[in-house]
Amino acid sequence: MRCTVIGLGEAGQIYARALQRSGQDVLGYDVAPTPTPGLPRASTMAEAVGTADAVLVMTTARASLPVARDAAPYLAPGTLYADFTSAAPSAKRALEQELPAGVQAADIAILGPVISLGESTPLMAAGPGAERIAELLRPIGAPVEVVHGANGDAMAHKLLRSIVMKGLAAVVCEAVEAGRRAGYEDWVRGQIAAELSGDGQATIDRFISGSVKHAARRADEMAAVADYCEALGAPSQMSAATRDSLLALAGSALKSA
Repeated sequence: MRCTVIGLGEAGQIYARALQRSGQDVLGYDVAPTPTPGLPRASTMAEAVGTADAVLVMTTARASLPVARDAAPYLAPGTLYADFTSAAPSAKRALEQELPAGVQAADIAILGPVISLGESTPLMAAGPGAERIAELLRPIGAPVEVVHGANGDAMAHKLLRSIVMKGLAAVVCEAVEAGRRAGYEDWVRGQIAAELSGDGQATIDRFISGSVKHAARRADEMAAVADYCEALGAPSQMSAATRDSLLALAGSALKSA
């Protein structure tokens, strides 16, 4: 299969070379002069996608729609067009409108750090071309979960996951830094590790029910946390945001009482 990878940063090169190793005919395209030894490069978009069976777009989210518009005049019916960017679900749906009739679009969400996991990074695929991209990538060792929905549905799953993954990472960073400045970093790390182990579903239920029931009291506590972080000279954005969230939750509870 003739595969074109658009966007030859670290992730793009990882997938391009994995596809090469699996025996696919791979062509790369990037307007940046990134060195890609051993990977054939197209010099124009027309050359890049004009004869491709599958196009894998691994640019930044901001470039998702412009790349689709640039590629559209040269895409043949039946081409698989897989967008791996982190563009919003609405942008993934809009992208499909830019493509010619007969082109099979697929929305791909990357659910892990490609730089460390390589082609074995978990992926989620949605849209008309979801099954085809799964068939292409599974032989290279990529675990692809297919969501039977429209373009944008895979990215919607990822963004919901990111509320926890990115938010949790920010909270952990803030807590560990405050612990370091207070001289209690090891103890803080131990508390975090203990909380992240055990029955995950029970923890989720406890977080939800406890936050609703004790919102006002916990808001006062988080106000004290934010003040303490500031006194330590440590970041307090996440603590302050948690305080505000709990205050809003407490206010909603009063209105519904």
